[in-house]
Amino acid sequence: MTKTLNDIRDIPLTTITGETTSLAAYTGQTVLVVNVASKCGLTPQYEQLEELQRTYSERGFTVLGVPSNQFMGQEPGTSEEIQEFCSATYGVTFPLLEKSAVNGRLRHPLYKKLVTVKDGHGLGGPVAWNFEKFIIGPDNSVTRFRPPTKPDDPAVVAAIEAELAKQDA
Repeated sequence: MTKTLNDIRDIPLTTITGETTSLAAYTGQTVLVVNVASKCGLTPQYEQLEELQRTYSERGFTVLGVPSNQFMGQEPGTSEEIQEFCSATYGVTFPLLEKSAVNGRLRHPLYKKLVTVKDGHGLGGPVAWNFEKFIIGPDNSVTRFRPPTKPDDPAVVAAIEAELAKQDA
């Protein structure tokens, strides 16, 4: 299911290196927001996320990783440790944000909006686990995929390509 979140690009964000930004930096582009962790059984999804980044970045697409330590402490590192792990282990080139809460009362404002979107099975609510994916289209439409759905799953790729087609139109 897709939902449009008109003001999502205005939410202040902080990069993993401390710079202030927002999704407005990606206006007119497609962004895949995913909460990431370095010590999770799903951590190998970094490889597929980076492949999406390399495949589609020239068409106005980016992955945006949001480290979170909310699921069994699987992202315990500092910003520097997280960056080093992502770069050295998976060759990550896509941007990372600062470590953030994606659930609970301290949930980042970006995730307060994202969790209102239901997945393809009609389920919404809190982020289920590490590597939950939200594709934000150029028109601020959001499509949600749960953690077990791999980044290179045909449904995810089709959703990205559909959003990129909107950009090209």
